[in-house]
Amino acid sequence: MHAIKPPPFSHFDEMLAWSEASPHQQQTQFQMQLQQFGGQSQSQSQANAQTLDARPHYVPYGNWLADTPSASLTHRRAQADLLFRRIGITFTVYGAEGGTERLIPSDVIPRIITADDWTYLERGLTQRVTAINKFLADIYHDQAILKAGLIPRDQIEGNSQFQTKMIGVKVPHDTYASITGVDIVRNNDGKFYVLEDNLRVPSGVSYMLMNRKMMMRLFPELFLKQTVRPVEHYPAMLLQTLRESTDIDNPKVVLLTPGRFNSAYFEHTFLAQQMGIELVEGQDLFVKDDYVYMRSTNGPQRVDVMYRRLDDTFLDPLAFNPDSALGVPGLFQAYAKGNIVICNAIGTGVADDKSIYPYVPDMIKFYLDEEPILNNVQTYQCRKPSDLSYVLANMKDLVVKEVHGAGGYGMLVGPAATAKEVEDFALTVKANPSNYIAQPTLSLSSCPTFVEAGIAPRHIDLRPFVLTGREVRMVPGGLTRVALREGSLVVNSSQGGGTKDTWVLGDEEDPAVNASESK
Repeated sequence: MHAIKPPPFSHFDEMLAWSEASPHQQQTQFQMQLQQFGGQSQSQSQANAQTLDARPHYVPYGNWLADTPSASLTHRRAQADLLFRRIGITFTVYGAEGGTERLIPSDVIPRIITADDWTYLERGLTQRVTAINKFLADIYHDQAILKAGLIPRDQIEGNSQFQTKMIGVKVPHDTYASITGVDIVRNNDGKFYVLEDNLRVPSGVSYMLMNRKMMMRLFPELFLKQTVRPVEHYPAMLLQTLRESTDIDNPKVVLLTPGRFNSAYFEHTFLAQQMGIELVEGQDLFVKDDYVYMRSTNGPQRVDVMYRRLDDTFLDPLAFNPDSALGVPGLFQAYAKGNIVICNAIGTGVADDKSIYPYVPDMIKFYLDEEPILNNVQTYQCRKPSDLSYVLANMKDLVVKEVHGAGGYGMLVGPAATAKEVEDFALTVKANPSNYIAQPTLSLSSCPTFVEAGIAPRHIDLRPFVLTGREVRMVPGGLTRVALREGSLVVNSSQGGGTKDTWVLGDEEDPAVNASESK
């Protein structure tokens, strides 16, 4: 029997829920498992008054878990690790000597989302990404939102991600962000909140796809118990989105990678292979007469669409960083003349900035004349004197982040920091206030996770991948990231986090559900 640690009473768990116990209620096998974990923090009086069981959409999985021998689950978990290692599903941790390649941990207990919750998220994500694309088109052309005074002009024009070279450049269909990864959490109030928008080179979708392949291979019986909507068509959907970014019939699409030393190189090779397109580096391309060509054994081939996986500054040494050896000289000139489409568009990173994030609800109201569907987290901008004073006085209770930070670096989780760490970080913030924002410490929802001591709650988030072509579309689900260290709120793989398969439940009558994956 598995040892399963219950979540705290006050905490929102995706799988487990506390409820008032009936005096004559018969304990289920699953509930008895929950009592096997030693050292529970709940008092006996609480345990007598409350009962813990699976939420309705987790009942089939909970029953399966109760019937599955612990040794079997442990064995399949080891098989999953071996499978990922053989395939080479790794990421690079920078900062270690020369960079360290590590296996990304994949948990065998899925995160399950109801059909109603996904419908809500899908509506909110579509609205949010539509508004962000309109915002990007606006600030590089009419700048109506700046003229209206809703966003300070200096916060845009002084932003390092705002590319002045893009002012007046026409982007096909005004689609700046073709691929967006939106990080979403659920708080103790049960509501979903957007933590941040990733628009430059959002990564992680390969882990979403490989998690599903692993679960289908090792736990095929689970997919007969519930209707899980498929995700394996994401590469085809991505290719369709890239082709729709241009008006050229049958365009030549390539994926531009910085090379094998990049932390996400596995994902670059995986997506290129799955889409059936060329994986290229800057040295494989050249510009002639303001058109971009790929070198091949059959001679130069013109490139029409580039899915780039490197930042703006490295794309073209003639237009941006002159020391870049990763880009293509003359690429920006070809792009500005409309002879190639780059996804995501150059200059998109300004909307990726955490100091612009607080204004997304205003963008939705301004461009769409709608109320935001998804909640933002309350955000303090340290560039504002009043906000800075509040942050410095309450830093021990806040999460403080660099506006351009990523991967869990350059941030402080106040409740988990020592007094000395808070003091040192306060000095850093004071030295450059505009480089930081702060947010209340949300209690991210948890999900039971297989750890060394058994099965215990660990905090999670969700990154759905939103594709914008002629319409906004997404596969049902996303990458669920999990903070594997007990009590940690940092889910990034570079900080010791792992991933889970994300199941979005569908209607049993829907023939598309499970159909393609069951093959």
